[in-house]
Amino acid sequence: MMPSVNTLNPKRKSPYCLGKQYGGFLLTSEIFIPLGGLYDKFYAVIIIEQERCPGIAGTTPGRCQPQSQTIKAGTIIIQCPARKRKEKMNMKKIFALLLAVIMVLSLAACGGGAEKGSTLVYGSGDYDSINPIMNEHCEIKHLLFDSLVKLDKDGKPVASLAESWTYDDATLTYTFKLRSDVKWHDGEKFTADDVKFTIEAIMNPDNGSENYPNYIEIKEIKVISDTEIAFILSEPNYAFLDYMTMSILPEHKLQGEDMWESDYFKSPVGTGPYKLESWDVGQAITMVKNEDYFAGAAKIDTIIFKIVTDDNAKALQLKEGTLDLAQVTPKDAQNFKDAEGLTVYDMATADYRGILYNFWNPYWQENGDLIPAISYCIDRQAIVDAVLLGEGFVAYSPIQLNEYNYDGVEKYDFDLAKAEAAFVAAGCEKDAEGFWCRNGERISFTINATPGDQVRIDMAQIAAQQLQEAGLDVKANVPADGIDWGGQECCIIGWGSPYDADDHTYKVFSTDAGANYSGYSNPEVDEWLKKARQTDDPAERAECYKQFQIAMAKAPAYTFFAYIDAMFIADSNIKGIDANTVLGHHGVGIFWNVTEWTIE
Repeated sequence: MMPSVNTLNPKRKSPYCLGKQYGGFLLTSEIFIPLGGLYDKFYAVIIIEQERCPGIAGTTPGRCQPQSQTIKAGTIIIQCPARKRKEKMNMKKIFALLLAVIMVLSLAACGGGAEKGSTLVYGSGDYDSINPIMNEHCEIKHLLFDSLVKLDKDGKPVASLAESWTYDDATLTYTFKLRSDVKWHDGEKFTADDVKFTIEAIMNPDNGSENYPNYIEIKEIKVISDTEIAFILSEPNYAFLDYMTMSILPEHKLQGEDMWESDYFKSPVGTGPYKLESWDVGQAITMVKNEDYFAGAAKIDTIIFKIVTDDNAKALQLKEGTLDLAQVTPKDAQNFKDAEGLTVYDMATADYRGILYNFWNPYWQENGDLIPAISYCIDRQAIVDAVLLGEGFVAYSPIQLNEYNYDGVEKYDFDLAKAEAAFVAAGCEKDAEGFWCRNGERISFTINATPGDQVRIDMAQIAAQQLQEAGLDVKANVPADGIDWGGQECCIIGWGSPYDADDHTYKVFSTDAGANYSGYSNPEVDEWLKKARQTDDPAERAECYKQFQIAMAKAPAYTFFAYIDAMFIADSNIKGIDANTVLGHHGVGIFWNVTEWTIE
């Protein structure tokens, strides 16, 4: 039997073994035939023998199980590790060379045919589980799950699992009419019971979801039929429709399960445009398109979230061609601006960084009044220039990109004279070495930064240096075991939402709210944030958010640094990425229209 021939895109490589693995087979014996001249290191690989790892779509060397079977094959792979094009490929010449190789070696094959279809490899952070109702920051949810409504490129709610909806202001009732043609990936029918189950799971205080504050006004959830559901509120929440973008989970898979520990979250079943094929823990999550997707099948056949937790490693693997798409640091992005075959996407975000102070820590319970003085010591523009290389801008508010931002709020611009006056007013004085002291002790604390996040690490180091120069005994630290939210003094934090001003404010800064990881409590802030979500009058909302920002500036929860552009590097063959979308926290949102993407 003549061996099958597969010509791979010479700009693409296996996401795992860089030429030693293809289609789930671990190559154990090959003959390398250099073709020369056309591309760097261009070669044909004639597979003599393959070892199959059952159940693993993309197998890394050393991960095969003992029961692996050996398969004789004759597949020929053309592969080029280098991205740099030397000259235009002459396909006739390549196939002539391959035909000669086949004739010379006269290999017999047993049907080891080549895989077909398009594959995109994305450089992702790691996942312990895929649980969108407990962790909203997972990009992967856009591929596996759907919500009642989704937000379009302008941030406006549009139909998804819900065909339509109405709101009765007199009874504070939202009623959603659901699609009748949606199925879960396992073939079960999607119904209103799944919606009720999901929202009630978030509202259950025993589950500890950080998203609970978004739904606290719900008094009753009424399933009218399989395709109709009503939410009756106890008081208004005019951001409620935005919160119906929450991913819906299957009741039939999770009824009676622990909403943190269930095995479901290791092998999730959704309704989304892609379904889970395999999960090689710590290595890759492979998803294939859902051919029965109610909104139409996606154009890219397979998407692999390759786990790359280190920012520097992402940049390296993009250069090597191991990744097709990844978010990189602004510094690394500079190295790709002239890279052939790659496109740099500089995307605006509502994602900010700053110092979170841990008000559960006794240090800030005693010294929280010094935070305004500390904030004056930070040269934010220097951080934007040095860390972000200008790919961002100075931050002073958590809703700076929102229509309800108040530009007249105290911004804590870099001013050492104001800092000194504030320290003196708080009873501080400098010691013989020039350090500010209070009650005979130096003002001293440590700023933690998340391991692997180079931007936060650099920000922590520069901020610590600036504060030292201003007379504060401050150090930067990267804890090997990650952030200890309850025990630390402070850390580099990130939040931000491009949507309703209520998002990432009410649940982040309200007392005891689900995403309030600092222990911040301010009665004025609580009051204005609640009033803001209870009115739909733009003028009233503007006043509420103005007063919220003024109150928090007087007693800051954070020292804001900067808003960060999201820098994505993509193989130029990927078409359909919407470069004009304003992304959210961690740059989440680039996959919002993934079903429209293609690979040329």
